[in-house]
Amino acid sequence: MGKHETRITNARIPGTDRIVDIAVLDGVVTRIAAAGDVHGRDNGEMFAKPAYTAAYTETVNAGGRWVIPGLWDGHTHFTQWAATFGRLDLIRATSAHQAMEMLRDYLDDRRNSFAGLDPDTFIVGMRFRHSLWDDDQQPSLAAIDAVAGDQPVVLSSADMHCGWVNTAAAKRLGVRVDDSGLVGELEWFDVYGKLDDATGKEQLKLVKAAEQDAAAKGVVGICDYEMADTIAQWRKRFAKGIDRLRVRVGVYPERLEEAVAAGWQGGAQIEDSDGLGRVTTMKLIADGSLNTRSAYCSEPYSSITPETRGVMSYSPEQIEHYMTIARANGFDVACHAIGDEANTVVLDAFEHTGATGSIEHAQLLKPGDVARFRALGLVASVQPQHAVDDRDVVTRYWGNTSAIPFPYRTLYDAGVPLRFGSDAPVAVLDPWVAMAAAVYRTDNERDSYQPEQRLGIQTALESSTFGNGSEIAVGDPGDLVLLDKDPYATYSAAELRSMPVAATMCAGRWTHFAL
Repeated sequence: MGKHETRITNARIPGTDRIVDIAVLDGVVTRIAAAGDVHGRDNGEMFAKPAYTAAYTETVNAGGRWVIPGLWDGHTHFTQWAATFGRLDLIRATSAHQAMEMLRDYLDDRRNSFAGLDPDTFIVGMRFRHSLWDDDQQPSLAAIDAVAGDQPVVLSSADMHCGWVNTAAAKRLGVRVDDSGLVGELEWFDVYGKLDDATGKEQLKLVKAAEQDAAAKGVVGICDYEMADTIAQWRKRFAKGIDRLRVRVGVYPERLEEAVAAGWQGGAQIEDSDGLGRVTTMKLIADGSLNTRSAYCSEPYSSITPETRGVMSYSPEQIEHYMTIARANGFDVACHAIGDEANTVVLDAFEHTGATGSIEHAQLLKPGDVARFRALGLVASVQPQHAVDDRDVVTRYWGNTSAIPFPYRTLYDAGVPLRFGSDAPVAVLDPWVAMAAAVYRTDNERDSYQPEQRLGIQTALESSTFGNGSEIAVGDPGDLVLLDKDPYATYSAAELRSMPVAATMCAGRWTHFAL
């Protein structure tokens, strides 16, 4: 196959007065030169011309638009995110009553639609936030049964750490529920796979829509930590031509030894992906979540009776066991730790095993643990929108702690690499939303939450490119984004969240083009 070159002319470098021409040959940035400089000079350096001629060359005039490296989402559950494109979203419900009214309207609309509603079809809703509801407006089995009747209904909490189901769904899924109708954390994780089987819906159409939506926001890659056989999922997707994103696939501990036995090693390429898909990481969930009050903390939660400090999902010995297996087989480790005590346990495990990777979330840290991230060479993989969404939950339940919640600036100042993500569908898969949350620490008219933890826009951008910095360079992957505005200009939070993306290139191919 002949070589493919794309020449992008008249592109601006953000925060500078430089206008450049860029050449991308077979998925790699090969030349960056001052606009119109046929000799390929840039800042006094000569970039040698390729020793070969491309079989096909296209030229795109950026028209003075700003060029940045391609954006990544460092933490997604992509199947669940894709499912939100066709599911009931309860994020705006402020009480159990309102959630049930939204469910009632949704069921009525489905039943009255042209396609109708099969009584055996699972109805799935997402993102209810009962941790912010009043005590007399909490989920109940009676309430959901009254609305859903015999139609099986499953609702996932915003943090995906519990579910609210009716009796019909509980029977179909083989789970037991009490008067609350809630399915607890560990059992709920097991429900995901059953739920996908039970719905019987073709996921490819929704995944394709989610992929297109991501590309339109400048996203070129994701880390996928879906609680399923993610390797098999992406093998199927790439084979079906779903190939607009780079994908770093995570394997959970329960599937790790099976994956190794099947020949998978860290960094292995997924077939039919043309290098876009790789199995890279073991994902381990060490503790619970803030919204379910199960994140493992050194101090008891405020306003909770009986007293609780949360729970660990694995013992320290189990965590070290799985980290050792991962390291021996070339896998990085992405370890979920939210509570401050869970972070201490996980840092200890990284130190004892020599494993590499990231701590996912790092939402509450003891001051003395911050420097350990850098000392151990770990990335703090954080989701800035969580700080905005959960600020009131922090005040309610972490009011007595001396640890630091959502300490992004503290980590950055300590030299810890930050990696931004969404944890979609917990927050929307949109790097501009994440960057705005990190820069402004608010998403409405409220004052900035913990303004001392705000980050600058360049830092936020660098934290969104998976190690590719904030400015393109020769030798980088051909993952580029053209913007209609300079991202370094002064904007409101709302303007930054809605940054207009004119075009996205992934591996040298246009995956979104609106020039």
